[in-house]
Amino acid sequence: MSSPSSPGNGPSSFTSCSAVLPPIGSKDRTSSPSPSKGSSSGFRAAGYFSSRSLGGISSRGSRNSSGGYHSARYGYGHRGVGYSGTGFSHSPYGSYGLRRPVASGTGTPFITPVTCNESLLQPLNLEINSAAQAMKCQEKNELQCLNSKFACFIDKVRFLEQHNLMLKTKWDFLKEKKRQKSHMEPLFSEYISRLRKELECLEWERNQLKVEMNNWREMDCVFMDKSQKEAKVETLTQDICFYRNTFEEEICELQSCISDTCVTVKMDNSRGLDVGCIIEEFHRRYEDIASRSRAEAEAWCQCQELRTTAAKHCDNLRNVKDELGELTRMVHRLQAEISNVKSQRCKLEEEVAGAEERGEMAVKDAKCKLAGLEEALHKAKQDMACQLREYQALMNLKLALDIEIATYRKLLEGEEFSESSNPSCSSGFWDSCAACIRSIRRTHISPYFLGGKK
Repeated sequence: MSSPSSPGNGPSSFTSCSAVLPPIGSKDRTSSPSPSKGSSSGFRAAGYFSSRSLGGISSRGSRNSSGGYHSARYGYGHRGVGYSGTGFSHSPYGSYGLRRPVASGTGTPFITPVTCNESLLQPLNLEINSAAQAMKCQEKNELQCLNSKFACFIDKVRFLEQHNLMLKTKWDFLKEKKRQKSHMEPLFSEYISRLRKELECLEWERNQLKVEMNNWREMDCVFMDKSQKEAKVETLTQDICFYRNTFEEEICELQSCISDTCVTVKMDNSRGLDVGCIIEEFHRRYEDIASRSRAEAEAWCQCQELRTTAAKHCDNLRNVKDELGELTRMVHRLQAEISNVKSQRCKLEEEVAGAEERGEMAVKDAKCKLAGLEEALHKAKQDMACQLREYQALMNLKLALDIEIATYRKLLEGEEFSESSNPSCSSGFWDSCAACIRSIRRTHISPYFLGGKK
C-alpha cells in the first residue's frame, strides 16, 4: 500500500509496499519500496519473520503454508516526515495491512499516545492433548498393522488362486482321462473270451479222447479174446495133424494085415467117417479165424497208432493245461491290478473333491477377510481424511498465531520507536493494530474453536 504525498511546495512523499505471499504452487514474490519523485532521505527499521511448515500425508506432494511480516517504513524529506504502517500477509487467506496516515509539515510530527491491552500480551494456552496424540499414534500403528495384514492376505489369496488353478488343471486332466476309455479292458476281455473258447475246445477234445480211450479199451478186450481163440485154433490144428498122422499109420498097418489074408467083408459105408467134410469144415473155420485174426491185427495196429496219438494228445493237453494255468494266474493278477487301479482312481477322485471343497472354503474365507479389510481400509481412509482436516485447521491456527506473534513483536518495536520519537502519536496506531488483531482472531482462530466445540 502507498501513502499519499505530503502537501507542500514540491512532491516529497514516501511509498511502501507490504509483502504478499503468493498462493501455493506459484513463485515467491517480495515487495520493494518505490520512492516518489523528489529527493528524500530516510531510514528504515526492517524486520522479517516467516514460519514455514510442511503438512500433508500424501506421498505425491506436500502443502506449504507461509506467513510473512514486514516492518514499518519511515521516510524523511526536505519538507516533512512520512510514516507508513506495518503490513503482513498469509498466502491462503490473502494479505492484510495496517496503514497509518502520514503527517507531513515543516514542524515536528504529531504522535498520538499508544495504549496497550495487557490481556492481549498474555501467552495463549496451546497445550497439546497427549491423549489425542497417543490415539493418533495408536491409529497409525493399527493402520500399519492392517496394511501388513492386508499384504499378507493378498499373498495368501494369490497363493490360493494359484493352488486353485493347479487343482482345476488336475481336475480337467482327470476328466479327460475319464473321457478317454481304457483300451486295456477290451483287450483283456477279448483275451479272456479267446482263452475260454480254447478251454471249451480242449474240454471237448478231452471228452472225445476219453470216449476213444474207452473204445480202445473195449477193442483191447476183443483182441484178448481173439488171441485166446488163435491159441485154441493152433492147438486144434496141431491135434488135427497128430490125429491125421496116427490115422494114416493105422490105415497102413491095417492094409498090410489085410493084404496077407483075403477076407471079403461087407460093410455099410454109410456109417463110415467122412474126413473130407471134416477137413472142409476145419478149413472153413480156419479161414474164418484167420480173417478175424487179420481184422484183429489190423485193429491192434490201429489201436497202437491211436495210443501213440493219445499219448501225444495227453502231452499236448498237459502243456495246454499248464499254459491255461499260467494264463489264469495272469488274468487274476491283471484283475487284481485293475481293481487296485480302480481303488486308486476312487481315492484320487475323493482327494480331488476334498481339495476342491477346501479350495472353495479357502476362497470364501479369503473373500470375507478381503471384504473386512476393505471395510477397515475405507474406515481408516475416512479417519485419515478427518485427521487431515484437523491437521489443516491446526496449521491455519498456527499460522494465525505466528502472524499474531509477529504483530505483537512489531507493535512492541513500533512502540519503542514511537516513544523514542514522539509519544503522543502512538495511541491511534495501537488502536488500529488492536482492531486488526481482533479481526485476525475472528477470521482464523474463532472458527477453529467453534468447529472444535461442534
